[in-house]
Amino acid sequence: MPFHSSHFRLNMAALLRSARLLKFSPSGFLQRTGTNRNGPQLSRLYSGAIEQRGPHTDESSLGVRSKQAQQFDWALAKLDSSVRRTGRITKTLLLRIFHDICRTGYPSGNQALLLLRSCGSLLPEMPLAERTELAHRIWDKLQELGASYDASHYNALLKVYLQNEFKFSPTEFLAKMEAAGVQPNRVTFQRLIAAYCHDGDIEGASTILGFMKSKDLPITEAVFNSLVTGHARAGDMESSESILQVMKGAGIEPGPDTYVALLNAYAERGDMDKIKQTLEAVENTDTSLMDRDLMQVVFSLSKAGHQQHVPEIVERMRHERGYVPDAMNLCLSLITQGQEDTAFTVLKTFPTLQQETQSGDSPTLGNFFLRHCVNMDKPVDKVARYCKELQDSSYHATPLQFTLYCCLEAKKTATAVEVMKMMKEQGQPIRPHYFWPLLTQHAKDQNTTGIMEVLKGMQELDVPADVETMSFYVLPAFPNIDAARDAFKVRCSARLSPTATRLTHITVRFTQRIPSALLSLSLTHTQPLSWDHVLCVCARITSLLSSFSTEAVSYFLYNLMDSMTEAEVQAQEDKLRQYFNQLKSMGIIIPGNIYRGIRNLLDSYHVPELIKDVIALVDSQEPLNFSDNRVVILDGKVLALESRLAELKADSKPVGATLKQLILTLCAEEVQALELKKQHEADMVAGSYAALIHLCCRHDNVEEALNLKRELSRKDSSVSLDSSKYVALVKVLTKQGRLEEAVDMLKEMKEKEVVVRDTTVTLLFHVLNAAAMKGDVVAVRRLQDTIFTLGLATPTANLCSPLVSAHLETKDLGGALEAAMECQKQYGQLPRIHDVICGLVERGDTELLQKAMDFVSQERGEMTMLYDLFFAFMQTGRHREARKIIETPGLRARPGRLQWYAEKCINGNQMESLESMVDMTAKLFECDRDELYHYVLRLCKDTNDWRKAEATWTKMQEENVIPRERTLRILADILKSNGQEVPFEVPEVKKPSEITYCSATTSKHSSPFISIPSNQSFSQISVCFIKAYDMLKDIERKGVTLGPAPYDSLIRALLAEGSMENAMVVKEIAVGRIPGFKLNDIANSLLIITQVKRGLAKDGMSTLKSMLQGDQVPSKLSVTRLVQSLGSHGDVQGIQEVEVLMKGLGTPLNLSSMVFLNNTAMAHIKNGDLDSAVEGLEAVYTQGDGPQGPAASMAFVFRKVLEENNGAALDKLSAMAERLANHFSSYRAASDLFLQLLEANMVEDAKFMLAVGKIKTLMTLIPDFTEKETLYPYLMKCYGVDNDLVSAKALYQQMQTEGVEADELCLKRLAVLYRNAGETVPFTEPPVSNNKSHSKQKHTHMQCTGPHTPQP
Repeated sequence: MPFHSSHFRLNMAALLRSARLLKFSPSGFLQRTGTNRNGPQLSRLYSGAIEQRGPHTDESSLGVRSKQAQQFDWALAKLDSSVRRTGRITKTLLLRIFHDICRTGYPSGNQALLLLRSCGSLLPEMPLAERTELAHRIWDKLQELGASYDASHYNALLKVYLQNEFKFSPTEFLAKMEAAGVQPNRVTFQRLIAAYCHDGDIEGASTILGFMKSKDLPITEAVFNSLVTGHARAGDMESSESILQVMKGAGIEPGPDTYVALLNAYAERGDMDKIKQTLEAVENTDTSLMDRDLMQVVFSLSKAGHQQHVPEIVERMRHERGYVPDAMNLCLSLITQGQEDTAFTVLKTFPTLQQETQSGDSPTLGNFFLRHCVNMDKPVDKVARYCKELQDSSYHATPLQFTLYCCLEAKKTATAVEVMKMMKEQGQPIRPHYFWPLLTQHAKDQNTTGIMEVLKGMQELDVPADVETMSFYVLPAFPNIDAARDAFKVRCSARLSPTATRLTHITVRFTQRIPSALLSLSLTHTQPLSWDHVLCVCARITSLLSSFSTEAVSYFLYNLMDSMTEAEVQAQEDKLRQYFNQLKSMGIIIPGNIYRGIRNLLDSYHVPELIKDVIALVDSQEPLNFSDNRVVILDGKVLALESRLAELKADSKPVGATLKQLILTLCAEEVQALELKKQHEADMVAGSYAALIHLCCRHDNVEEALNLKRELSRKDSSVSLDSSKYVALVKVLTKQGRLEEAVDMLKEMKEKEVVVRDTTVTLLFHVLNAAAMKGDVVAVRRLQDTIFTLGLATPTANLCSPLVSAHLETKDLGGALEAAMECQKQYGQLPRIHDVICGLVERGDTELLQKAMDFVSQERGEMTMLYDLFFAFMQTGRHREARKIIETPGLRARPGRLQWYAEKCINGNQMESLESMVDMTAKLFECDRDELYHYVLRLCKDTNDWRKAEATWTKMQEENVIPRERTLRILADILKSNGQEVPFEVPEVKKPSEITYCSATTSKHSSPFISIPSNQSFSQISVCFIKAYDMLKDIERKGVTLGPAPYDSLIRALLAEGSMENAMVVKEIAVGRIPGFKLNDIANSLLIITQVKRGLAKDGMSTLKSMLQGDQVPSKLSVTRLVQSLGSHGDVQGIQEVEVLMKGLGTPLNLSSMVFLNNTAMAHIKNGDLDSAVEGLEAVYTQGDGPQGPAASMAFVFRKVLEENNGAALDKLSAMAERLANHFSSYRAASDLFLQLLEANMVEDAKFMLAVGKIKTLMTLIPDFTEKETLYPYLMKCYGVDNDLVSAKALYQQMQTEGVEADELCLKRLAVLYRNAGETVPFTEPPVSNNKSHSKQKHTHMQCTGPHTPQP
């Protein structure tokens, strides 16, 4: 009943103001759950294996329930994956999970909650009535199977009613809860108010509000949102609009959900002016509406019959991240509600249109749209119109063909025939195999009438039934040949008689194959595998494992036995005995600890006789009972050591080792230890000195420590202290202000090559941090620079942080920011930036804050900057500003950052800040809500605050969050420890025996699952990758699921062998079995290498981009191979794109820029653009902005040009090298060309490049060049040409010093120089060679330098 009086509005406002208010912003009831913004993605709501609970408590039934639970864990994860990717689930998947749960017979409360909450807006492809009917069916069936329902289940059902617009009586609903002994909570009342308001029943809503006031229950934003809708549907828009003022008066700022409720109210009336005014008003507030919010307005406009206004709203959408899946769900909902024209309008706004049209692949936009139109039986002419428009607009290349595919898939014969008629009218061919999907189900059901109907359709389209169609899809449906012949005679008269005659022989052959075909089908699809076959496969796997690792065999056997139920073991006792005997004959041996585990399992299965067969596998040399040998420490150890020392002294025996032990024992008392050293100074060993030095450093006795160190050096200068002693000296020296001596100590560590371990690096951090806590910036910087310069430690954020800490200690925020920026520029680390930004926020220094944000954004990306700013606002209590940051459109959840801040709040006991973060991130894209609420509960447990924990549980229900088992357990612990009733079923903790390494699960037709114990064992198997691949396919056929590690290892092994097709098959198997499975960095890098080897450079580029989008880091080799492949294909743009991607990579690969420059040049050469190639390479050596030294080599380009015998390119590049040498004194290019010519045996060409300067440059660049017998004669030749006797003499002297023998030709040239200068030749000049000796000399020289004609 509508109420319009101002008196009632005043009463309502008073009622709301008098109620206790809670400033919490849950997802509104108008929001669709399961979306990325605010709905519960089922993955975050549930993870891990659900523990089954039922009415029985005996051990055997618990074991059965545990094994049955594993069978549908993968399906629940599949549902989770679907919601993550698309924001929806399919009816088929939901029913499959439902049936699995029913088959186990032990549904848990958590499973019931999962199924119920999936029956609402997560099913946009189902009509509303069907969704509600399914929810009721699930409710009744699970209740029948023993599921216990609490308030969260009733609240979930209420949410489903609201989302499905189901008409129900709130009064009767409360009565049912009361009859079931379940008390309604605040969420229940909120949703009942929403139900009343949905029907415009303000009186009913006010009744619930009054009751909430009497119970002192808080009024949340969700209640106000419902009232906005309620007043509007009651026809009182004035009251609806006034709710916003009431909210503000109550201290609650209207959020996005409130404005969406108001916009929907206007949309239902078609009031576009008010919608525009409201949108403009929102823009002037701190609230921002996302595309998903505007989609609700589109839905409301369309449902209310105001489709003409939809384009105006669609134009306002910003196409944010996640737009496409949200828009797809909107389209599906509109089609389901009969608004397919509006859905088509939305479809044409998808932002991927241009990308798909411009790419090389055929566009396929709208597949989901066409499929759903077919499934919802939309008129064929309307679907045809959509297809035509999609094709005319180049949105879809073959829409009619895809529509036909959907019709065949949905077994809609009439629609399929109509679509085929349209295709035929367009001149497209109709093939017989188009009808096979329609015939398959009829043949399976032996539905001969349906078969003949399909054949009639084929006849109408003039499509003859070929041999395959008749033999495999038609004839098997008939009991015998005669029946088939009679049917054809009746239906097809004489037209098919030739075909019938022709098929007689085919039918005979087919009937002969039926028995074996059915047997194969039954074995692979309809019957469980026999245990004989299972154990045969197990024996094969065991044999393969045994060739690599005994441990792998042992864990395989244990997991095999653990995977079996008691009934299975008892039923297959004889076959298992045969299996164990077979293993014994194979020489399989298992260790005693694994035997004891198997023995315990067999004991619990009550098959003690099998234990005798297992014990036969244990190594006979290994005892089966072990006892711990504990070392007993005797009292009076010091006295014993002193006595031993005295005895050794008396016997004149060495006492060094005993003295060292005694000193180490006395380290607690410095004086006594030093006195002992004075008494036995002559017997002191290095270890004793080291212990005393460390002791003195602990007591800040630096002088004594240095004296001991000097004394040790005098005794043995070769002995050096270990790293911990050096760091202790550095610490005490720094502490006492002796900074330079501390630096000298670090230098000594480097000189003596002291081994620096991870523990040493930690000690160095403490040294730096101790100085930082004193605010000694100079000391920290000096020590830090020394440590990094000497290479004693790699710069990390931890080691860099003391420099920033020193500035923060002195309140120098500007200096702290500069220090952090300096560390980022020098070492790629940004230490303590959070503390710096917090300080700037508290001080209000906007100029420095802007500088910090700009720097972080530039170095780490905008998203990192936003998170840094968000956490700084949170830390400083500026929650209003923090909310603006976290609601930035397109911002994604970063679990690591959120966890860091949550742990910080827990450690600091900051409940308010933690709650605020959880509240603000309710609509954050891909935010794991259960994880965040678990942090709140952890803090509740630490503070023993059960009231806060109970309130958190209520908030979780408001958000429709399905908790994981650990969340329920911690909440139950808090309530139980405070004597409170637990309002839900508490999941049991799994027994250790029920936990396996791999999440191996079985389908209902599979054998007991086979789990591999570790990645290592399967990695070893991957060496025999062919066998492993065949084994995996065998396992897949049986429906067995392994953990991710075996799949990953096998994929990498296959890719390493270049078997990309098989690797992709394994990947598809893994993706189908393990939701969320993806290739890791190594596998993707191997995939890129394999793709480029096969000339698939574009595929390699796509793989690289997908890696970077998934925050993976490619290998250096994979990027190099990809760039080389792009260069060989002439793809200059592709190389530039890769270079940009690598520059934006957070983890640098240390790729030389010459990789990109050289391959860019090769790409230009490939394209015939020699000038661009030369220009790019020449700039490296002339402009000085490229790599220098050995990194600036262009040998790769010369080698490739020589290999391809590209004379034109070689001439251009040779001229460039000559120009660089003559005009710029840059000899690197010439040297590279010279060496490559020698490598290619083009010695004559290399000779023309020779010059003294070039050869000397070559010697400078390659000081370790070993073929000096080749190099020095050429240099001697140059001196001969230049008539430079002085240099020739020096060269000859150098050759003698280095032991390089001068050949006859070299000596002859030197002798000529002596004679020309009028000097006496100081050695015996070789005679003039005759032809024979000259030929021999030439042959000897050719062995070093290649074929050429030497010149005297």
